Amino acid sequence: MVRNRRLFLKSSAIAMAGMGAVPLWLSRALYAAETPNARKKVLIAIFQRGAVDGLNMVVPYGDKRYKEIRPNIAIPDPGQDGGTLDLDGFYGLHPSMQPLMSAWKDRKLAIVEAAGSHDPTRSHFDAQDYMESGTPGFKATQDGWLNRALVPGKTSPVRAVSMGANLARSLRGRQEAVAINNLKDFKIPDPRSAQSFENMYASTLDKVLNGTGKETFNAVRTVQSVEKEEYLPANGADYPDSRFGNSLKQMARLIKANVGLEVAFADMGGWDTHVNEVPQLANLLRDFGSTLGAFYRDMGDLMANVTLVTMSEFGRTARENGNRGTDHGHANAMLVLGGDVKGGKVYGDWPGLESEQLYENRDLAVTTDFRDVLSELVVRQLGDRKVDQVFPGYGTAKFRGILG
Repeated sequence: MVRNRRLFLKSSAIAMAGMGAVPLWLSRALYAAETPNARKKVLIAIFQRGAVDGLNMVVPYGDKRYKEIRPNIAIPDPGQDGGTLDLDGFYGLHPSMQPLMSAWKDRKLAIVEAAGSHDPTRSHFDAQDYMESGTPGFKATQDGWLNRALVPGKTSPVRAVSMGANLARSLRGRQEAVAINNLKDFKIPDPRSAQSFENMYASTLDKVLNGTGKETFNAVRTVQSVEKEEYLPANGADYPDSRFGNSLKQMARLIKANVGLEVAFADMGGWDTHVNEVPQLANLLRDFGSTLGAFYRDMGDLMANVTLVTMSEFGRTARENGNRGTDHGHANAMLVLGGDVKGGKVYGDWPGLESEQLYENRDLAVTTDFRDVLSELVVRQLGDRKVDQVFPGYGTAKFRGILG
């Protein structure tokens, strides 16, 4: 009941209420007074909803079977027209992801191949739920892994932000988190109404509503103080004018404002490419790669405090289907971008694409549990968190050494 009331408040129009914002310098000062180390490490989780084709996003062109089982949709070899962007002589990036090559060359981008869940489901709904809860195969988990990763304690009202109209499954739980669709819209037009709402929640005898209401209005003030300052991306960064591009641009604003952001979540849909995959994937990856590349460029030296990880609920079939697309598969590729990343390297064991090497004779096999990657980032980026508290029932994590 407590969680439901909190979630209602966070997701309702009341949670989008606003009032006269305090100046940004005061928001920073109040946050800094409560936390000795004002500049926090930040962990960003990006979800590619719909199951991206990891074999055409990170192309194993060095495996001879790749082109044999994808005669119409395989990405050409490096050096050919529309060819893959060579990474290490075996793997390459889809050409639409050119903006990420600078991060690769800077050794700030790493790739984890054949990653995913050992749960066999090919249901989008179940697989997304399992990945966001961090408990594959177990449907009763109430909270998300990213919420459990937060160290309890009094801190910034915007320590955990989900970009979108609703709070992401990954961020639901005991620790406070807010959903922000757009910084400028995190308010209501009439300050008198906002003040009335605030007074109502301040005077209620319900401790849950009183506390959550206060936290919500504090978050509104902080966000509005950030939004009032003009924002120009640094270093010539140019974000795509897309939902995903705007989400990461706003994350960059919050990080640069130094108001205590610790974890953030954004997603991008449309990856379910059953039919005519080649043009669809090229367009999607252009938005995806350009956004991540702009974020990396925009953050500049501040990227030293940021780690970003991408994930998708599962991969797609190794063989193309009869509609020049791919169907629901198993293992996938994860990207890790950030200042502490030991990048310029592909991690994970390549299982191969021969028929006997495929999972159920159709999909890339999982050789790295996605929780191996996430648990390393949680421990190294967010401080003293025990893996079994963030990923219950998981056991001993097998860190890949992705972070330096």
